[in-house]
Amino acid sequence: MTELPGWAHEYSGKVRELYRPIDEQAADAASPAVDRMLVVASDRVSAYDFVLEPGIPGKGELLTRLSSWWFEQLDVPNHVLSTDPVSAGGLVPDAVAGRAMVVKRLDMFPVECVVRGYLSGSGWEEYRRNGSICGVPLPVGLNDGDRLPRPIYTPAWKAPLGLHDENITYERTIELVGANAAASLRDLSLSIFARASEIAEARGVILADTKFEFGRDADGTITLGDEVLTSDSSRYWDAAAYHRGERGQSFDKQIVRDWLAANWDRSGVPPVLPQEIVERTSARYRELIGLMTGA
Repeated sequence: MTELPGWAHEYSGKVRELYRPIDEQAADAASPAVDRMLVVASDRVSAYDFVLEPGIPGKGELLTRLSSWWFEQLDVPNHVLSTDPVSAGGLVPDAVAGRAMVVKRLDMFPVECVVRGYLSGSGWEEYRRNGSICGVPLPVGLNDGDRLPRPIYTPAWKAPLGLHDENITYERTIELVGANAAASLRDLSLSIFARASEIAEARGVILADTKFEFGRDADGTITLGDEVLTSDSSRYWDAAAYHRGERGQSFDKQIVRDWLAANWDRSGVPPVLPQEIVERTSARYRELIGLMTGA
């Protein structure tokens, strides 16, 4: 956590810090009716619901760049007011410039809206046990990395920091947020995933799966929040390698997950990441940004 002039720290997530304004400038600048927040992406990296050591140098800026780019590509309401210190009226402190977003405060839904276009990760593990994911039945005989007949919505309960997120059925989301909101979250998630997949495929990248988080703004509009389609919240694969049969060529933190799976039994405290794993992960994050944005 960093102390920032004009902002009071409100919440720490696995990767992000959330601040609220405490002075007149931050509270009243540009849009006095908007309840503003500052979201700062750290260099922390998490896997299996643990924050790992060390962090990935520059990761916070990379995540913010990619997330900001994706928000601009998607024609859905989102929480971003500005990532630019100038257009934000000087609200982004110099200490976090490049890795912070001024956003609208949202009343967040306690659901992670996961969409899967391919079978991988925890979805593959659940499919092997049950032949389904989050209550969604799938064809028999699928293998790790196979493309699904169509993308599926497999929500998760968003656990508080320190607890494990839990895959849930769609029926459970209705219990948590109500039938209308549950349907909106599902439909929005599938629609965004379809559009994002098209954009990624045009750049030689497969979007295997991702998670979205939504909340309601002050007017009650369901709004896309948090990060979107970053290397932390998504699985991205090299399309050319995949079609050659070389699965697992990821542009995300799968490198970290794979190393942990080979070197940790998920009991106790996770081991420290080797420098080589840190450097390889950072390089893949940067490569993805280059492919997606051309920058």
